[in-house]
Amino acid sequence: MGDYNCSLLSTGDKNSLSNQHRQDQTALYTQLVISIALGAGAFFTFCILRPRWTGLYAARKRQKNAASKLPQLPDTFLGWIPVLYSISEEQVLASAGLDAYVFLSFFKMAIKFLTVTFFFALVVILPVNIHYMDYSFPPGHAVATSNQSPNPNLLFPLDSFLGSQTDMATTAQEISKSHPSSILWMYVVFTYLFSALAMYLLITTTQKIIKIRQEYLGSQTTVTDRTIRLSGIPPDLRDEEKITETIENLQIGKVESVILCRDWKELDDMIAQRLTFLRKLEEAWTVHLGYSRVGSTQASRERAQSRAAVREDAPLLDDSELHEQSHVAVYGQDRPKTRIWYGFLGLQSRTVDAIDYFEERLRRLDEKITTARKKTFTPMPLAFVTLDSVAACQMAVQATVDPKPMQLLANPAPAPSDVIWQNTYLSRSSRITRAWSVTLIILILTVFWTALLVPIAGLVSIKSICSVWPQLAFALESNPISQSLVATGLPTALISLLTVLVPFLYYWLSTQQGMLSQGEVEMSLISKNFFFTFFNLFLLFTIFGTASITFAKVNDTLAGASKDASEIARKLATSLQDLDYFYINLIILQALGLFPFRLLEFGSVALYPITLIGAKTPRDYAELVQPPVFSYGFYLPQTLLIFVICVVYSVLQSSWLILFFGLVYFLIGSFIYKYQLLYAMDHRQHSTGQAWLIICNCVVVGLLFFEIAMAGLLALRAAFYRSILIIPLLAGTIWFNIFFRRTYDPLMKFIALRSLDSKPPFGNAAPGESRYERETDHGRAVDEDDETGLRYINPSLVIPLEEVWLAKNRANGTDHRDEAVEDV
Repeated sequence: MGDYNCSLLSTGDKNSLSNQHRQDQTALYTQLVISIALGAGAFFTFCILRPRWTGLYAARKRQKNAASKLPQLPDTFLGWIPVLYSISEEQVLASAGLDAYVFLSFFKMAIKFLTVTFFFALVVILPVNIHYMDYSFPPGHAVATSNQSPNPNLLFPLDSFLGSQTDMATTAQEISKSHPSSILWMYVVFTYLFSALAMYLLITTTQKIIKIRQEYLGSQTTVTDRTIRLSGIPPDLRDEEKITETIENLQIGKVESVILCRDWKELDDMIAQRLTFLRKLEEAWTVHLGYSRVGSTQASRERAQSRAAVREDAPLLDDSELHEQSHVAVYGQDRPKTRIWYGFLGLQSRTVDAIDYFEERLRRLDEKITTARKKTFTPMPLAFVTLDSVAACQMAVQATVDPKPMQLLANPAPAPSDVIWQNTYLSRSSRITRAWSVTLIILILTVFWTALLVPIAGLVSIKSICSVWPQLAFALESNPISQSLVATGLPTALISLLTVLVPFLYYWLSTQQGMLSQGEVEMSLISKNFFFTFFNLFLLFTIFGTASITFAKVNDTLAGASKDASEIARKLATSLQDLDYFYINLIILQALGLFPFRLLEFGSVALYPITLIGAKTPRDYAELVQPPVFSYGFYLPQTLLIFVICVVYSVLQSSWLILFFGLVYFLIGSFIYKYQLLYAMDHRQHSTGQAWLIICNCVVVGLLFFEIAMAGLLALRAAFYRSILIIPLLAGTIWFNIFFRRTYDPLMKFIALRSLDSKPPFGNAAPGESRYERETDHGRAVDEDDETGLRYINPSLVIPLEEVWLAKNRANGTDHRDEAVEDV
């Protein structure tokens, strides 16, 4: 084996910098080619399949009443694009609701910010850097003067803004003597300018969203808008009549109804167990009758979607449907058997008739459920109180009801269909324990992600690879394309994969916290995933991005950071400039390569054959063709990370490239998400636009990180006075965040009393058209529709007990009834 000297891979001369420059350009071109090829293939495939697979790519348009008011997209190859583009904000709000409106508003705000910053980066920052290009070279090189011809290679500026990390004091002295101060003043000015621009856009967009939200919610008088969630009820008030008397004594309005939550765990468990036995019985009948799927997938999809449009508590099939299933064929088979275990410790077993066994289990469960529904369960300190007016409800939730802490806390109630009833009978201590346990798990996962990202970050640097596998490093250096694939393509692909997979874990953790509504789970998921993407995938990845992948080097970095805070700034400043092309390639992959696959719904299409193999019963097939669900917690954090990266790099030498591809990312993303939210994917309107508060907080975090990074960069260039001038901006940003939260948060959480009975922002409903038809069937008005009949009550108390869902009426199984009764 030959002797490999890693120091030979990178020297301090200009030839080495030129080689690195060419390698980075090769990586950029390779990423562009790969991303455009992947994205174009996915986009053209979608254009071909869209008119053919309308059950998938127009599922929401076919299924939701609100989406039916949207314009019909042409079936031509590209004719649907201008029609989708012409859909107005009012149509988005009326069809998809506040959450979708807020989500797309963030894209519009990001496009405005990136357009302005890209203009200044291209017109001012880039020419200045080209003119004074040699000031960005490491110390010891000649300094360019104003009459020196600029190097055209600066269009891809990869040279270090900081210079060598060794002998920083000498470096700072040399640079401070040789460069004009104007170039450093430029960074101060644009840091202030871009921060002010971001704050201005946050305020103007927030004011617009608040205006729309107040008009949208103030024009409604639904049960949801008139209901409060009253928690912390003391034991002596846990009675419907006492709660009614207590609220009415406040003299804010009359109480229409009170639903006191009780310990329904026994009943909920029986309902869940019944569904399990019902599925097993359906599977047994399917095996016995020999069902095979021979009909059209489209017919099954249409039946499933039409069924989803009816009330949620209705039986899945009526008598006529039991005789008219066209997607199965009947072939007689022997009656299936199942093994049951009994005796001491369940060590004995016997084989019995599966159909009669599960039918008997269902019969006995039905009797227990009927009896349990008549019981009086233990009351819990939580109730849903519906008042006679929205004004009374808003006065209750915006005031302090009880003088004792943590008692009679009034908050806006989620929609009835949004309530997680299994969590309503959890105690406060149980919720607190769950919340802290999940927080501890996330902290442990953060350490795990850090250990996982260190080797991924090491792939970015050829020197890091050489410290572990020198043969591979020298082999990659001799092949620029292979090096670009390994050093750039592989890390960006792994990071993108993590952004797809990790949210599923965090979603499960969010569901375990005991939150009372799906909206709270969604907001928690957004926060958790943004913490993961920002802290792990950006902050820690940036710190370790140029370090060796050995843990000894990482420990040295962490030890130095713990001793001196300036070590963090120095490491961030160095890594930010060294990783500019990595983040450019990441944005290119996300914008041009992966976004079209979201339009194609590649995950659903790829998993369909796998889930089809396991589908047996009509219920399985109906669930198989349901449209995918759009979750803001999965998509919004990654978009926020891309925006933060663009903000942080907006003044650095590579700013024009990052801002350009960032602008492309948000232009493509706004178009694709607009299509999915309006036509393709099902989504629940949970938070009435409160995700905007999280978006604003994340943007402010990005601004603070941007300002700290610029202060560190200027200090390392010996521009200490200019670096100090960033400190007032940091203080101003913190003050802005405090002012913003105090001023705008209440208007994003509550409805102002003067906004009540206001005119809807999208106009009045047409004569004979209900609000349910005008708005969305999963929005704020879902609970007032006569057909749905939703109200604040645990579905386990009133939901009809479903019958077996079969293609045809089953044969009589009474021949085995006595044996099944004995086995049960």
